[in-house]
Amino acid sequence: MPTTIMASLLIKDVRIFTGEEEINNGYVLVSDSKIASFGSSNSIPSSLPPNTLTLSKPGHTLLPGFLDAHIHANGGSELALEQSLRFGVTTVMDMHNEIAHVRKLKKLAGESKDVADFKTSALSATVENGWPIPVITAHDKSEETAKEIATWPRLTNKENVSAYLKQNIADGCDYIKLMQERGAAMGFPPLAHPSESLQSLIVSAAHSHGLKAVAHATCLADTLLVLRAGVDGLTHTFYDQPPTEELVQAYKMNNAWCNPTLAAIGSLTTEGKPIAERFAHDERVKGLIGEVERERMCQCMGFHAESSKVGFAYESVRRLRKEGIDIICGSDAAGPAIGTAWGLSLHHELFLFVDKVGFTPKEALISASSLTAKLFGFGDRGRIAEGLKADLVLVEGNPLEDIDATLNLRGVWRDGVLASVYEGKV
Repeated sequence: MPTTIMASLLIKDVRIFTGEEEINNGYVLVSDSKIASFGSSNSIPSSLPPNTLTLSKPGHTLLPGFLDAHIHANGGSELALEQSLRFGVTTVMDMHNEIAHVRKLKKLAGESKDVADFKTSALSATVENGWPIPVITAHDKSEETAKEIATWPRLTNKENVSAYLKQNIADGCDYIKLMQERGAAMGFPPLAHPSESLQSLIVSAAHSHGLKAVAHATCLADTLLVLRAGVDGLTHTFYDQPPTEELVQAYKMNNAWCNPTLAAIGSLTTEGKPIAERFAHDERVKGLIGEVERERMCQCMGFHAESSKVGFAYESVRRLRKEGIDIICGSDAAGPAIGTAWGLSLHHELFLFVDKVGFTPKEALISASSLTAKLFGFGDRGRIAEGLKADLVLVEGNPLEDIDATLNLRGVWRDGVLASVYEGKV
């Protein structure tokens, strides 16, 4: 369904969270897809652009569009982008995808404002028989999947790392993702995984091209290895054992950040199922998520060693937060990742940040907006500020006091265009 593009939009009499600070009784003026001005409602410009649509929303909060720092739009799923936007996620960050799918989804996001914007690692830096090949081929033996996997890198040395980087950049990557998974936390037999020297080569090559390098790791040993290799951030925390002082120092050495994906880890251990079910059946998500996606969120991946538990993941994030390590919000939502749902899982993750880890609601909101944009160098989004993209989320209530209010969605705009699911409802 096409969206109606408004030349200009004024939202006033609303609490504003800029992604950094709060403004009570404020306004935001949108013109030509950008934020033209914002501030106190007492300082609204006296002269507005012609045909400005004005919305007065007392009792509501206007937020910058969320960034989900970790999704998988597997198979080139358009639903991943459509459903994410419905839940206020105006930018998704894909963490591994085949090039044909990358091209398709970048084109879709460029042509339609009724889907989330799309950032991607394109193909991850994979090795022969390394993650995630074993888990995929164990459950999917289709010829189509085998053909896709055949296109993945099999990195071994400086020459093919250089060739991989060159091609991935040409194919539109926005950052580079490393894979480091020996299977320890998941309870798998030992898996093929890269050496520290190879991971260091990949990180150095990414940095030489001005790209951030992030890494998958779910056990403490793998986390320490990629931190020693110089990664900028982790796309998971670990859940096989408690955090250590060595971990803290490794993060500090790189000034690295962590995207813990706590909801996904709760699905891996099955301990998170009750909370996931509660989000899946929340009355406020009706009309935003399909029944198939709702049912999948109520299931669990169940990949865990006997000693692994989600409590270790919570403890690691509490420790890192206390030590001043940046924590960003990403869901790891994917079609095959049962226990997750695009868009909705970001709200689930925000809740866990506050309820299980001890974040303030403001800290949680920062983790899903300005902080992610800053760390990845996306200077045009993540905040409500003059000249930035008019990616906005309107909720009823005050999520700065109660993080549960992020699901009181009343309007979502990407580049100043109202998502079609909210047309006639704002």
